[in-house]
Amino acid sequence: MPSVVGLLEEHELAARRRVDGLREEADRIQAELAAAEQEWQEWAIARRRVGTVLASDGGNIADEKAVLGPRDADARPGPRQAAKPRPWRTDTSSIKGR
Repeated sequence: MPSVVGLLEEHELAARRRVDGLREEADRIQAELAAAEQEWQEWAIARRRVGTVLASDGGNIADEKAVLGPRDADARPGPRQAAKPRPWRTDTSSIKGR
């Protein structure tokens, strides 16, 4: 017949192993969360930069979307027209020094 102290030690050991396993899982999840947050920030920065470049009203579209966040991106105001590129200048005679 096992002793009471022996049974308690078995339960304690099992609980400690479970805690160790959960700590390892939590560390893994924390690392995965940090990587996902970093990727999210990189995409948010890219979106703001593209919005700034394409916005015809000086970049306000990027500011509005940054406030909304990625989950609310579908709830943004209506589409805006992108700024049109300026024509490339082929006549260089008006440049100083030429």
